[in-house]
Amino acid sequence: MNGPDWFKRSCCGCGCESLWKQAVAVSSVIKRFKRLILRLKMVTITQLTKTLKPNSYFTKHSFSQSPLQIFSGNAKMSSGAGSEKSKGGRGKPKATKSVSRSSKAGLQFPVGRIARFLKAGKYAERVGAGAPVYLSAVLEYLAAEVLELAGNAARDNKKTRIVPRHIQLAVRNDEELSKLLGSVTIANGGVLPNIHQTLLPSKLGKNKGDIGSASQEF
Repeated sequence: MNGPDWFKRSCCGCGCESLWKQAVAVSSVIKRFKRLILRLKMVTITQLTKTLKPNSYFTKHSFSQSPLQIFSGNAKMSSGAGSEKSKGGRGKPKATKSVSRSSKAGLQFPVGRIARFLKAGKYAERVGAGAPVYLSAVLEYLAAEVLELAGNAARDNKKTRIVPRHIQLAVRNDEELSKLLGSVTIANGGVLPNIHQTLLPSKLGKNKGDIGSASQEF
């Protein structure tokens, strides 16, 4: 039994033909809407296959599922993985990637290692959190200053490698570094080229007869 006859026999006889017509109209609209959605899916899939690279995610998977279904499946998988990680603990799960204190302070010298040395050296009973950061920054500044001056000395000597001689010249020619490292001996550094004024020969006289006159007196 299909159509209005079924309504007439099954219902109370109040005349439900209008209700049946409305249901048929709604079902036809739903069918058309489904066809339109399928067409749109096929258009988007063909466009994706043309635009995406051959090694992309969509080309690796079959197109039996729509992109929305694929993404929803991936979202479920990621949410399931997150729930598995959070099992057995309280609050948020721990971050996978840890950030070092050197990167937080924007330094190259290791803050954690210097903090360990400060604690192991027993310089004080307690070591603050800012002490190793401050010390790392000071040491990095001194190293950069010495390296810059030593590089300039190597370039002046037409060398591409910094040797202890260049470090010695850089330190002793700088007033502040020389004062800081006054009691430090740099191995294989040599000395600054310096000749005392009294050891230099006397100036020559204006006349030729004046030359060697002092030695002729004896």
